[in-house]
Amino acid sequence: MEPVQSLSDLISTSHTGASVEVPGRLARTFGQTTLSTTLPMNKLFSIYEIDLEVQRQLIPRNVSRLVDYILLYLDHGQNIYFPGVILSARGAGTYDEERGCYYLQPVEKCYVVDGQHRLAAFRRVMETLQSNMARAKDRREYDRVDEIMEKLRRLYDFPMSVMFYMDISARQERQLFSDINKLPRKIGGNLAVLRDQRRFYHIMATKLVEDYPVMDKLPTDMYSERGKGAEYLFAYSLVIELLIALFEGRLKAAARNNGYHYTDEVLQEHLDNAAYYFEMLLRYLPEPDRGELAWTESVQIALALFMHEEAFKSGQFNRYTLEYGMKILPHVNWNNIYKNDEKDRLPRRSRIMKAYNFVREFYEKEHLFLISDKDEEDAG
Repeated sequence: MEPVQSLSDLISTSHTGASVEVPGRLARTFGQTTLSTTLPMNKLFSIYEIDLEVQRQLIPRNVSRLVDYILLYLDHGQNIYFPGVILSARGAGTYDEERGCYYLQPVEKCYVVDGQHRLAAFRRVMETLQSNMARAKDRREYDRVDEIMEKLRRLYDFPMSVMFYMDISARQERQLFSDINKLPRKIGGNLAVLRDQRRFYHIMATKLVEDYPVMDKLPTDMYSERGKGAEYLFAYSLVIELLIALFEGRLKAAARNNGYHYTDEVLQEHLDNAAYYFEMLLRYLPEPDRGELAWTESVQIALALFMHEEAFKSGQFNRYTLEYGMKILPHVNWNNIYKNDEKDRLPRRSRIMKAYNFVREFYEKEHLFLISDKDEEDAG
């Protein structure tokens, strides 16, 4: 009697209607047997499991961002793109050479090597839609049921590229996971945000730089991956940070309104106010120059954070209060912000907050003495 090697040996070699059929041809990839295919999400949902000895814990924020991305497709009909998922068969299933198909019985699963957050996001959307549909049925909201059913159909049919490693060990899975997530360097800086032209502040920054004459006096590097060329004052990624600081009073990592859904009217209003802000900077700061401390990255972000407080004193953007706050800038001794080598030694966030606190304290102490009645009339 042949010894039992795997669960597949206990299952009949005939492929019953209950088995999951995965079409594809076997190949060799990096010395391992693999099968590459494209599966609809409803089939993929039924064949994978997570092994926490191979995978890290889910990062909820990453899943939420991917959910928002998937909803662009379901709610707004936009195209979305995902890299393929990698699974490890661990001996599960049987491959039929003649038919060119890989068969998995319902009790057999493959383990995720790469793609855990993508799959978790799709599953969360599926579960939310299923819950919404049950609620709509209970309330007899039949139009709503039809709408949700259509979204579920599109979600189930969504094609995902999948590569199966047929015969690697758990140790090899861990190494593959590490290599995938550690070795490649993601694009960053200007290129990362320039390629993502769906988010609110990214769109705003692009239109501002390309369409508004004020930015001709503030040359902005849009194409260097990191940093900026010698002939530029700003990097494109910095413009986005300045917009977030100005309109939200937050650093980029804490932005709340950099989403996918907004109206053209809101975008236009923000663009006009942003252009006005940069015009005021040009009026009240020294001549733009890379060697001028007032135009450095840290000080610019600090100024945007401070001017947010002035512009939004009434709860909405107010050009009068913004310009009144700007009138303190010609009186600031920028060279007093950092002592000794602090400008080079301090971490970026610390440099920003030190400059912000310096300007804010100077304004609170001196603005009543340094901003004259005539200045206030001019601001009006």
